[in-house]
Amino acid sequence: MVEYTPIQDIPTIHSDLRKTFRTGITKPYEWRRHQLLQLARFAQENSDALAECLRLDLGRSKQEAIMGDVSAVISRCLLAAEKLEEWMKPEPVVVNSPLQRGFKTSVERHPKGIVLIVSPWNFPIILSLQPLYGAISAGCCAAIKPSEMSPNCSAFLAENLHKYLDPSAYRVILGGVPEMTKVLELKWDHICYTGNGRVGRIISAAAAKHLTPLTLELGGKSPVIIDSTADISLAAKRILWGKIFNTGQICVAPDYILAEKSIIPALVEALKEHYHAFYPNGALASDSYGHIISDSHLERLKGLVEKTKGTIVFGGTWEGKARRSFEPTLVVDVKEDDILLEEEIFGPILPIVAVEDLDEAIAFVNNRDHPLVSYIFSNNEDFKQKFIANTTSGNVWIGDTFQQVGVSEVPFGGVGESGYGRQSMKACFDDFSYQRGLVEIPDGIEPFLTARYPPYTEGSLEIITQMINQPIPPSDPATPGRL
Repeated sequence: MVEYTPIQDIPTIHSDLRKTFRTGITKPYEWRRHQLLQLARFAQENSDALAECLRLDLGRSKQEAIMGDVSAVISRCLLAAEKLEEWMKPEPVVVNSPLQRGFKTSVERHPKGIVLIVSPWNFPIILSLQPLYGAISAGCCAAIKPSEMSPNCSAFLAENLHKYLDPSAYRVILGGVPEMTKVLELKWDHICYTGNGRVGRIISAAAAKHLTPLTLELGGKSPVIIDSTADISLAAKRILWGKIFNTGQICVAPDYILAEKSIIPALVEALKEHYHAFYPNGALASDSYGHIISDSHLERLKGLVEKTKGTIVFGGTWEGKARRSFEPTLVVDVKEDDILLEEEIFGPILPIVAVEDLDEAIAFVNNRDHPLVSYIFSNNEDFKQKFIANTTSGNVWIGDTFQQVGVSEVPFGGVGESGYGRQSMKACFDDFSYQRGLVEIPDGIEPFLTARYPPYTEGSLEIITQMINQPIPPSDPATPGRL
């Protein structure tokens, strides 16, 4: 039984973090770099233990644990340590006004203060420690509130992270709804939450009371768009892998497929072929396949399969409480009003929706909330560019699923209902810091400032008026929207 953090201790943890930040200990480059390397060391030296925690909580195989959680923490912490000095350098600013060219101008990145990281159960290690390396690199103190639904991972972080990181600057708070409620009563300088929109709204409301800035990564129904120019077999293999990794319990899992009618038979056959190649004896009998996080989530998935009006091609079976495993399930003939298209599936059910052409696919996506990511499988450049130009999503990934979250240099995050703010590497650093403009005005320009001082005269007004009488180039008469 995991022991939760006593509620009365939470304000003390918050206060202690505030005191630590005000000492300035977290701001020097050397200190930040050391903590980043220690975080990498934590993940490296405890990789087997972390993988075992993921197995216990999620039924995740060791390979999936290393691929999905542990390796990215190590590599990104090391890369952040390498890039940190560059990120921290003031950025010089070139001013355009002739009068201001003698000013010394720059923009610095300063830490926001103490931050709260609320992480989910589906990737409890990487989604706790990725924001943490961002907070460390920005010079912040942080409290991590991991999910109570992944108790082994959460307890391991609480019991071991302080052995590697400065415990006065970084803490773990364990608990459920009462503990989370207490945490949200406190004023943080930034909150990073990964999870669903329902809880995201609760956190947003709590943050609004303190005008606290947020990073929200909320997932959503990420579509796959595939046309007849794609390599159907390769696309099917990559789509299926993205759907079955962590049993589909991924914010960027392919939620549904929009496919041209003519290619659906070939796509279905390819998906069946790759499913049997992945799991010759079926997924439920495989050590390479995980389980559903809770009984309630299993019941939810069972309800989706029972209520869909589509046709199940394969799958649709499950095991009960002993393992809570749900077989990868392919559903075709899915119509626009089907239950599988209402909310994020967050499980290994893959519906295919037939469309006539790209325009219908664009309209289908645009009639729904903006997804976290849109996937495209096509070798038609016009097709790809038209979809990108006419839809909105946090990211667009072409030619694969899930794997692109491993591209450290590309900012990751949502838009609209799928969230806001960005993570990964420098994007994390930027999220937990703020831009502070520095302008130093030399004494020597005083003769050029005399016109601004009272008493105002016709002469001073004439000088000031010159600032608004700048020539404006003509606009193109053919420009759309020109008055």
